[in-house]
Amino acid sequence: MPRDIIILECTEAKAEGKPTSRYTSTRNKKSLRTPGRLEKKKYNPFLKRRTLHRELR
Repeated sequence: MPRDIIILECTEAKAEGKPTSRYTSTRNKKSLRTPGRLEKKKYNPFLKRRTLHRELR
């Protein structure tokens, strides 16, 4: 199976000291486009706006 299940966590809420939102997603293990941690803009219901979410390891 070439895809990994990953967890994305909000970076802006963590900096502000508010509850963080988490999402699950998948990524291609063998992709050359994303060698580092994956980053996506997702909605954070605690901050009521779209924020940057980064992959947890």
